[in-house]
Amino acid sequence: MNIKNIVTKLIKKYGTNDPFQIAKQENIHIIYIDLGGKLGNYVKYKREKFILIDKRKTTDNLLKFVCAHELGHALCTPKENTQWLKTYTMSINSDKIEKIANTFAVELLLPDIYLQENSNYSIYNLATAQGIPKKFIHLKNL
Repeated sequence: MNIKNIVTKLIKKYGTNDPFQIAKQENIHIIYIDLGGKLGNYVKYKREKFILIDKRKTTDNLLKFVCAHELGHALCTPKENTQWLKTYTMSINSDKIEKIANTFAVELLLPDIYLQENSNYSIYNLATAQGIPKKFIHLKNL
């Protein structure tokens, strides 16, 4: 799966890299709810896709990243229930699926054009401005 290509096509199709706008265009519902410790979750129920965000736990600077991460689940691994995988199977696949979602989020929030337009800033400064935790910056495919 070429995540960068998926993201590039989405940005071109919708004219934005805003995960909230893309979710809306893709008919993915965003619900703010108390998740009891998790920042976000993706759920597919009766053919409807939902991004759940814990607005109280998810700080404003992480909101875009959390939404982009869950959007990555919705668009790249829509049939996987990562919470179930982690809780009941101890599956290694859950780590792979999480990496896909994190990579999707980083590529979406740091598209190449954004890096080119802001080349006088470091990737670390740009990632911070987009709410990307430092531990995920290495996922950007340069």
